[in-house]
Amino acid sequence: MPALSPAATAHDAAAVRHTLLLTTVHNLHDTPNFLASPVSTAARQTTDSLRIVILSSFFNPPNESHGEAEGVNAPGISRTAHWDDVQRLLTFVYVQATKVAQDMGNILLDIDVLLRGTAEPFPDHVVQQAERIFSVLPHDTSLPVLPASLRARQTEIIALQPDDHPLHTTPPPPRPADPSVPPLYPVVALGGTFDHLHAGHKILLGMGAWIAREKLIVGITDDALLGKKEYKEVLESLSVRTARTRAFLELFRPGIVHDLVPISDVYGPTGWDANIQALVVSKETLPGAAAIAKRREEQSLPALRTFVIDVISATEASVDAEDAALLKTAKMSSTYIREWIVKNQRRPTSAETGAPAS
Repeated sequence: MPALSPAATAHDAAAVRHTLLLTTVHNLHDTPNFLASPVSTAARQTTDSLRIVILSSFFNPPNESHGEAEGVNAPGISRTAHWDDVQRLLTFVYVQATKVAQDMGNILLDIDVLLRGTAEPFPDHVVQQAERIFSVLPHDTSLPVLPASLRARQTEIIALQPDDHPLHTTPPPPRPADPSVPPLYPVVALGGTFDHLHAGHKILLGMGAWIAREKLIVGITDDALLGKKEYKEVLESLSVRTARTRAFLELFRPGIVHDLVPISDVYGPTGWDANIQALVVSKETLPGAAAIAKRREEQSLPALRTFVIDVISATEASVDAEDAALLKTAKMSSTYIREWIVKNQRRPTSAETGAPAS
């Protein structure tokens, strides 16, 4: 493919509202250390949204076997067998971008990390919205053939240099694939509040969508259950939380059904729907998974295969101490975001309130 534009002034350019960073990976077992500085550069130069698209044949739809063929249109990897690898990849990239946004005080920066197969439709509207486009490649790796929307803007793409030296420790070797686990599950379920959608939510939602073949059911906590939340005055309504969750899922994994339903207990549809095969939970909500398993057993419903999002453990093996510490703080939480909003809301002037000036 033709050469991309050099990044001679990439670090000094003025910020824009919407930025796109395009990259690929040569395997899923190694931590993508080469992305750390380029992600930081892109995050520092955007004010509203940063979309990071990782394009690879690994992310093509998998076949029903556990074999892994090569080629642009080849079947992708088994998504359940590579659960830990993909969770680590998403976590690493989100940590880099989130860290920069927080350092800059841009807490509400909308960060999306998207996985796209080379045989899948590319989100052209992301390209159209982008005011600046970066790319970065691991050494000795070529970018896959670009979709038409990117080829049309190829002269605008600014090539960033990958990080040369590993910044982080090597992840543990992958566990052997379990032949009893299919590459995808037809229907997957998960739940949460999803207030002020942030990176932690997007890792959970993305991993659930990643292993679903036909449908992802997302239970969203009803407003009535949130009255005791801190800073509840800036809690988003159920309709807003639902709309933002749906928008992310349609961006991350179009082509499957996204069934978003309000829930008023820990079970939601998992308490009665026999047509669910897998459940995605965070490590913190594992007790809820146990309660669901007990309810389904009482209702004579099929047991669910449980997949756990363990951001901290996944990250400790793949990022440095500073980034791991970032994840262990409350800064990747809706409570932190609501607190920041409350503390940074513009105070009305005395003229606006009608109060006498002091």
